[in-house]
Amino acid sequence: MTSQPSPREQDYPLSPVPLDQRKSLWSMGFVLLGFTFFTATMWAGGSVGVAFDFPTMLLVLGAGNLLLGIYAAILGYIAARSGLNTALMSRFTFGEIGSKLSDVILGFTQIGWYAWGTATMAILLVKLTGLPEGWTKPLMVVFGFGFCVTAFIGYRGLEVLSRFAVPAMIILVAVSMTIAGSDAGGLAGLMSISPSEDMTVAAAITLVFGTFVSGGTQATNWTRFARSGKTAVIATLLAFFLGNGLMTLIGAFGALVYQQADIVDIMVAQGLATLGILMLFLNLWTTQDNTVYNFAVAGCNLLRTRRRKLVTVGGAAIGTVLAVLGMYEWLIPFLVLLGTFIPPIGGVIMASYFVGYKREYPALDQVSLPAFNVPGLAAYAIGSAVAYTSPWIAPIVGVVVAAGSYGILLLVTDSVRERRAQTSGAA
Repeated sequence: MTSQPSPREQDYPLSPVPLDQRKSLWSMGFVLLGFTFFTATMWAGGSVGVAFDFPTMLLVLGAGNLLLGIYAAILGYIAARSGLNTALMSRFTFGEIGSKLSDVILGFTQIGWYAWGTATMAILLVKLTGLPEGWTKPLMVVFGFGFCVTAFIGYRGLEVLSRFAVPAMIILVAVSMTIAGSDAGGLAGLMSISPSEDMTVAAAITLVFGTFVSGGTQATNWTRFARSGKTAVIATLLAFFLGNGLMTLIGAFGALVYQQADIVDIMVAQGLATLGILMLFLNLWTTQDNTVYNFAVAGCNLLRTRRRKLVTVGGAAIGTVLAVLGMYEWLIPFLVLLGTFIPPIGGVIMASYFVGYKREYPALDQVSLPAFNVPGLAAYAIGSAVAYTSPWIAPIVGVVVAAGSYGILLLVTDSVRERRAQTSGAA
């Protein structure tokens, strides 16, 4: 009979991370930066870059990424204090069975992005190297399973890769952006470039915030390893404000100068094709392994299994199949749409922790939770509906409305319970 894997071996998918297993700010910063260095984020920045003048563009990117950083940092703080990831927090927020809703939404989104990244790596490698088209799908299989190796190992595998990849990518970006600045004619040349597309400031901030908000909601998978709430907040802000901000800035910068948003296309235009391929590989790998790790953690909560490594391989297989079948092409609009429905999950979790549980979750293995936490589920539905119909910054509206709705519903339900208790006592 096969023994159950130990929580430590599997990175604690169903239990709090013990204090003796917590990581330093340095360690966590590298992992989170590797996660936020993502090709799709640059494309979002490129869309913003061609719609505003240079000073307004910087303001929009700064605002969008600061809001994203604050959102992720609050969840990171909760994760560090409790040792729990988003999937486990959802049990307190939505109930034992109700939490499976967030598992499905978050897990599907992550494996969809994994399919996109796997396909992108194979397609661009064939394009950049001139390999025969017939190599594309076999390469998808190779990368689909290859990218998950560090995630299979766990936090340690993600950290080792990021310690090498993050500095390398920063150097490559610095070289490319220096050349781009020169090609643009310096600051004076950038200031003289006029917008070529129309976009409102609200739409631009929504785009910047929403593109990576799914990742921000699940960054708790690493911040739960933080030694303190302060460490988690600093590491998360560093990654999501500065790291994600750098990616959007690169995309915007490239769109202004070369009419290309992706760093790989920019490097090819600069005659740095070999470095571009290296950048593409590191850029995608450090996000792909984090993405399939996210899927595995959500999957463990959904299936109530500690076998994270097995679920990791299963997730990589699903993502690879989606890539090979070409489903990644139509998945992207749906995944971006989910950016509207994911932030309310974080909003309800925040309100549940700070208002419902007064900043102290009870021990998960000693508490009896309802199958469905009706106030939490109702607040999520309200936040999602308002965000979907909002003309303003949808993800932020979703977070605020969901959190506020939960607080109000909690007050109402508590008041009803008190009246019932008084009535039964009087009787």
